[in-house]
Formats: sequence, C-alpha cells, structure tokens
Amino acid sequence: MLRRATLLVCGALLIVAVPYRVFAQLPPTAEWAVRAQTEYAVVANITSLTATGHDSKLDLYRRRDVTTPQPTLIFFHDGGWVGGAKEGSLMSLVPWMEMGWNVVNVEYRLARVAPAPAAVEDAMCALRFVVDKAKDMGVDTDRIVVSGESAGGHLALAVGMIPESAGFTRLCAGGAFRSLDATVPKVAAIINWYGITDVGEMLAGPHARNYAVQWFGSMRNREEIARSVSPLTYVRAGLPPILSIQGDADPLVPFSQSVRLHDALIKAGVKNELVSIAGGGHGNFTAEERTKAYVKIRYFLAENGLSIPEIRPKNE
Repeated sequence: MLRRATLLVCGALLIVAVPYRVFAQLPPTAEWAVRAQTEYAVVANITSLTATGHDSKLDLYRRRDVTTPQPTLIFFHDGGWVGGAKEGSLMSLVPWMEMGWNVVNVEYRLARVAPAPAAVEDAMCALRFVVDKAKDMGVDTDRIVVSGESAGGHLALAVGMIPESAGFTRLCAGGAFRSLDATVPKVAAIINWYGITDVGEMLAGPHARNYAVQWFGSMRNREEIARSVSPLTYVRAGLPPILSIQGDADPLVPFSQSVRLHDALIKAGVKNELVSIAGGGHGNFTAEERTKAYVKIRYFLAENGLSIPEIRPKNE
C-alpha cells in the first residue's frame, strides 16, 4: 500500500508516494512512548498531609495492565528546600516508568511556607501515606525505593535513614492516618542524586550556601536542627542499600559530602556505592552520563533483589 506525502520543493508542491510499510512499525523507544498512556494511569494532587495551613500533595503514576502490587519509586524534587515543584521532575520519572515501576512524585513544604525541618516531615509522612494506602495505590511495600535530586536527594536519604526516635513522623497524625502510630516504614533502597548529607556544613564556613541558610531562616537552634536532619547523623548498621550519584565538580553541593557518606556507610557495613561523574556539575549531566547512571541503577536494583518488571503490549 502507498501513501501520498506532500513536499515543498523550491516553492512548488511535489506529491510523492511513500510505502505504507515504512510507517508500520516504530523503534522500540517510540513504541513504548506511544503505549505509555495505555499502560499508566495518572492520579494527580492527592493530599498526603495538611500542616501549617498547607496541603502537601503527591501524584501517582500507576500501571494499568497489572492487578498485583508493584515495585514503586517515591521521588522528591530538587530546589534547595526553597524552590522547585514536583511537576518539574516529570522527565526524571520517565526512566522508572519505562522500567515498569509505579511512581509517586512528592510535593513538600518549601521555606516560604515553613522552615526546616518541615520538608523532612512532609517527605517522611509521604512515605507513611503511601504505605498506608498501598492496597489502593497498587504498591508493593517490600519493594519501595526512594530517590530525589539535590534537596530531593537529601530527602530520599532522610526518609530511608532517619529513625522514628527523631520524631519527624509525629506530624503525620495530622494527615490521612487512622492512628497516632509514628513508625517509619523501611524502604528497599535509596537512589541519591547529589543530595546534601551534612546540612550543618551548608550554614556557615567555606561550604555555606544561601539556599540552606534560607531554609532555616532566623531560628536560634539551627545548628541542632541541621544535625537532626543530616543523613550523616544516622549512619548505622542495618540501613537499606544506598546508591549515590554526583559530579565531582559540583559547585552547589560539595562532592566531599558524598565521599564522607560513602566512607561512613562502608565503616558501618552498609551496602552502598558512589558513582562519580568526572567533571560533572550539579546535575545537568550529558545524555551519555545519565545513561551510564541509569545502567548502574538497573544493576544496583538487580543486585539487591529488586528485579525490573517487563512491560509488553496486551495483545502479545
């Protein structure tokens, strides 16, 4: 079968015949992109917590073609705790959907709404919410991975490392929970993209950053709060596997923080890896660098029992 195609050549219209079979198949990546709408349902702006007069929301990307609980990514956006939005992270979620995972994209209170440690409270309550609603959301609670970029990387580490004793889940009772239980659900792994691991270091001295100072504002006990929200404070045996990815020339988050976390986790006997992007800055990696990072993520997931489900067209 032939199709007619209209071309503009030197100001004149040219009608040419194009074999229909040229369009009969798409490349694998294009085929997945076309099928994605039929394979994923999106439920946007689910309120997970109400605090300080603000409704923190999350978006759920859930597979349509399965009925069993699925491995699920919980993702936290970047922005230094002072900016950004969950909607800006959509392209960071696509590789996980291509791998067949459910995805939960989380919003949290920024500094203009509430200072530290509000973002940590919201992140931990989002995990509590997802686990509490796992049946309705199609989530396999034994295969939850948390991830994020920059401040979101910090929140992913915080969610996976900070224990109940720190008290950040007490606020969750103000959300959609049925009890005052403040337990912190255990996640299966943490994928940290250039997240802050020592928040106190960002408040003064050579590594001070405006965004960190703004997150704490004028509070008197900022050093104490900074220590309480720093992942390095909670390194201990028994943590979930952690994969960190960062450029070694990052101008916004010192690469030394990832190195310190990596060394401390090794000493504590926690399975972890640090992927260094040579000459890389604060994200904005090249396509090749990001591809290599996701190849590593796939291996890391497989090595830790988090196999990647395979999506196939329903008619196969």
